Amino acid sequence: MSYGFVLWNSATNSPNLRITMKKLLVFFAAGCLGALANSLTVWLFGDLGVTKSLGVAISPTLSAGWLYPRLIWGGLWGLLFVLPMLQSKPLLKGSLLSLFPTIVQLFVVFPYQTRYGIAGLELGLLTPLAVLFFNWVWGVVTALTIRLAR
Repeated sequence: MSYGFVLWNSATNSPNLRITMKKLLVFFAAGCLGALANSLTVWLFGDLGVTKSLGVAISPTLSAGWLYPRLIWGGLWGLLFVLPMLQSKPLLKGSLLSLFPTIVQLFVVFPYQTRYGIAGLELGLLTPLAVLFFNWVWGVVTALTIRLAR
């Protein structure tokens, strides 16, 4: 009896499985690199006062405790790049896929896991645009990293 998914046997040591695993590892690593770029952008904008000048109260402290979960989540979001769409247009693909973490941040994380309300509007009226931009950085860096890894 087969359920279509086997953890390990001689049949799973196939070239196709190795290629798939390599792709997933590249997508995860690229997502982590995209998250690093995103995080450094968020921190730099806060440190330089860019977000404050826009009326957005996002100014994190650059620390391992703040950075580590962002890198892991970035890697997990990077697995979205397995979707077989826009393979020849990485910037468009990265831009579109960046909408997924943006929607989750604005409509799940801010209202339900923080005290900042729907779309983080308690942080400022332009918070949704800032989150959209920061996640766009993640998407583009992730897409370009995947392209360079090929």
